[in-house]
Amino acid sequence: MRRTVQLMVTAASLVSAVATAAAAPPRGTDVSPPATSERPEATRDDRGQPVTIDSDKMERFGKESLVIFTGNVVARQNNSVQYADRMEVYLDEKGSRVLRTVSTGNVRIITRDCRTGTARRAEYHDLEQRVVLSGSARVWQDDNVVSGESIVIYLSQDRSVVEGGKQERVKAIFYPRGDQLDDKNKDDKNKKERPTTAKAPAAGCAN
Repeated sequence: MRRTVQLMVTAASLVSAVATAAAAPPRGTDVSPPATSERPEATRDDRGQPVTIDSDKMERFGKESLVIFTGNVVARQNNSVQYADRMEVYLDEKGSRVLRTVSTGNVRIITRDCRTGTARRAEYHDLEQRVVLSGSARVWQDDNVVSGESIVIYLSQDRSVVEGGKQERVKAIFYPRGDQLDDKNKDDKNKKERPTTAKAPAAGCAN
């Protein structure tokens, strides 16, 4: 029998961080996404929404201010979802605020704007407003991909850093948007170019 628990936590910061990491290509290993008017507002709204966590088992350790969810963990908040084998939620002494979350095992995060991130481990630090995806970290939307051994997202700074490991260098693949291609074709209409077609928007995310 699966357990369903509702928590008022800041997990929205974790899923919004995936959107931040996938938004722009890295400059070296430092990723600085372009400013948008929608994402900050969405993040503030999400942080007030309840998070529903489904799992096979839940353990609460009062003295340690720790709640552990294990077994096919699924955390949902405002059309964003995170999957993991295990999720540890560390609370403050009063149990009213989440200080840190640690997700391990087949971590997958899908944001409500259809960006996806995967890693072996994901950590969220509330005080530092920092998210760390580690272990073959990868974030993508459509054909745009950023990958490395770890991806660190500084939410308050709107900045991300992607680092490679011993066996894997940082890799980023980005494609111009359809409207950018149209503008280029108009400017270069006298030149012979390969025809380009803008992609249709996705019908929706598979959560």
